[in-house]
Amino acid sequence: MAEYDFIVVGAGSAGCVLANRLTEDGRHSVLLIEAGGSDLSPWIWMPIGYGKTFYRASVNWMYMTEPNPELDGRPSYWPRGKVMGGSSAINAMVYVRGQPEDFEDWKAMGNPGWGWDDVLPWFRKMETNDAGGSAFRGDSGPLHVTTTTSGIHPLCRHFIAAGQELGWPHNPDFNGARQEGVGAYQITVKDGLRMSAARAYIRPARHRANLHLRPNALAMRVLFEGSRAIGVVYRHRGQQVQARARREVILSAGAVNSPQLLQLSGVGPAGLLRGLGIPVRHALEGVGRNLQDHLCIDHLYRSRLPSLNEQLRPWHGKLAQGLRYVLARRGPLAMGVNQAGGFVSTRPAGGRANMQLFFSPLSYTKAPPGKRPLMSPDPFPGFLLSAQPTRPTSRGHLAIRSADPAQPPEIQPNYLATESDRKDLLDAARLLRRLAAAPALAAIIAEELRPGAGVQGDAALFADCRARAGTVFHPVGTCRMGPDPACDVVDSRLRVHGVGGLRVVDASVFPTLTSGNTNAPVIMVAEKAADMILSGPAA
Repeated sequence: MAEYDFIVVGAGSAGCVLANRLTEDGRHSVLLIEAGGSDLSPWIWMPIGYGKTFYRASVNWMYMTEPNPELDGRPSYWPRGKVMGGSSAINAMVYVRGQPEDFEDWKAMGNPGWGWDDVLPWFRKMETNDAGGSAFRGDSGPLHVTTTTSGIHPLCRHFIAAGQELGWPHNPDFNGARQEGVGAYQITVKDGLRMSAARAYIRPARHRANLHLRPNALAMRVLFEGSRAIGVVYRHRGQQVQARARREVILSAGAVNSPQLLQLSGVGPAGLLRGLGIPVRHALEGVGRNLQDHLCIDHLYRSRLPSLNEQLRPWHGKLAQGLRYVLARRGPLAMGVNQAGGFVSTRPAGGRANMQLFFSPLSYTKAPPGKRPLMSPDPFPGFLLSAQPTRPTSRGHLAIRSADPAQPPEIQPNYLATESDRKDLLDAARLLRRLAAAPALAAIIAEELRPGAGVQGDAALFADCRARAGTVFHPVGTCRMGPDPACDVVDSRLRVHGVGGLRVVDASVFPTLTSGNTNAPVIMVAEKAADMILSGPAA
């Protein structure tokens, strides 16, 4: 059995960070196991190519949830990265840290060391912002963050102006001194190429003798001696292989696969495990519970002015933009489609933003469910306005269906289970109507296509939300960090309660969902965890 100091399961946003940082000084050996393969695909490296990887099984787990009662019984499609870089290789690249209050909430839930002042240094350490360093931003980290203001489509400026007409300030940096306002999003792109976690952290480290990469390897279970994790069993090239960890096993497989692997290994709800014939190694009821996700509603418009549709729909437009990208790495192919947006409050007293906005200067009215064909938009000018409540209160769960690691788990997001979430989503739809009525946008709207002018009144508007609202692909919380082993899974140092030599480091440890996109805080968690692991005693 091969031995390493650390075994990291999952080469996603967190696992890539850990593999780099734990091997950086040359003292420790790391085995990095990834179920997917290489990220060397043009559809991964070209920013807008995520429209292709969104539904590609070779790089994507392509999960489906259980039907959700409050969404008219619809299941949700959950793309998750199965490739070097994980979901950072197939996401929309929007870079948002969250609000300082999000992390103060984490600390208040019994997690010392996770308040805003505690995590800010790690956010700064991980990034190189193209606008330079500051008290809030980094200028020498491995993850490059690009400001898109100069490259956004002209329609985005109408959205920003409409927001200002509603009293929201223009914010040039949602990751700076404040998050509130409207503006252009920053994205994880450098020189016109996607800056995934694999590009940022693994490519500079891949030739280190103490880093052992094992792609196309499916982790099957964690190995134990007594109550201590001592290794991993994985399937590689049709064979079962065992690897031993001298110090720690670290699960970084994400909010779906980390709790799945714990349950497969006998760590989780005892009743579930016994019912499937899995020996209970350690009963931990919180594994797979506390699932949270962002739910979003889109409104779609026909535009009086040109949009990206005319550039990306016809063959000659594809050719022109393709040549522009190949020759200069510029243009719409070098960006995402969520080009502008913002964070605002719909609460009467104002205060902390509770809504995230997205503006996309293209439209697609005939997309298959769960799919956005970014290179085949509508044959007329159009755009999308979207809004998502930032801090949902509904909680779902995740559970394995069998002892077979290749079988997808049961995922029940439980969207809109609380009255608070139902009210917030209706407020989101009302907010989009207010935005569309602001003079700067009203002047360029030829027609509201979805939900349409016939949908009037709160009841009809909420019925449209139930029929069309969808995930923004931010699942977290299924191995929640907290002090209580009765409901939490890891402690504030991300060590699994009641089990030695085992940590979880990824989005599953989030106590609550952060206010915005989740890739940036996942990378921060991994940076902080790496320092914890190297500077403290073994778990």
